[in-house]
Amino acid sequence: MEETITILRSDRKTISLRIYDDGKIVVRAPRRMPDADIREFIHRKDHWIQTHLEEIKKRQAMKQDLPRLTLTEIQALADQALRIIPGRVALYAPLVGVTYGRITIRNQKTRWGSCSAKGNLNFNCLLMLAPPEVVDSVVVHELCHRKVMNHSKEFYDEVLRVYPEYRKWHGWLREHGAELMARMYP
Repeated sequence: MEETITILRSDRKTISLRIYDDGKIVVRAPRRMPDADIREFIHRKDHWIQTHLEEIKKRQAMKQDLPRLTLTEIQALADQALRIIPGRVALYAPLVGVTYGRITIRNQKTRWGSCSAKGNLNFNCLLMLAPPEVVDSVVVHELCHRKVMNHSKEFYDEVLRVYPEYRKWHGWLREHGAELMARMYP
């Protein structure tokens, strides 16, 4: 199993392990940590790794069974998003204390939303397949980038100030987002 694990060394102080949606396993370790310590860390995480790899396989199998959206359905989602999202942006912008530019609805492969340096906002039409609270969480996230253009503690403090349930709905999107994206792309 260890041959499927990529080990990246850097000047970090702690060791971490991450499993990506494609099943790739990456261990990040301090540059001077002995190989034996890294192997022991991986060995201690073996059950956790196997559990998560099985979950990934189940999700991938489920994605293959999901019906793909037709162009007509995608257009209907985009139209619905154009009716709903600008109103949510208008609601939350004063609460965040920011202005914004143009709002664009797209069918993106990897993003739910984005904010340009000029204040233009982009949102994925697939958000219309998620609960309304998820839409609000993405709207608030992007509006908060008008204040803080990174994902620092300061940024998340602002997000949580405006939308206290952000973590719950962001978690929903992390858990189910790949399924929604899979409906658009083979």
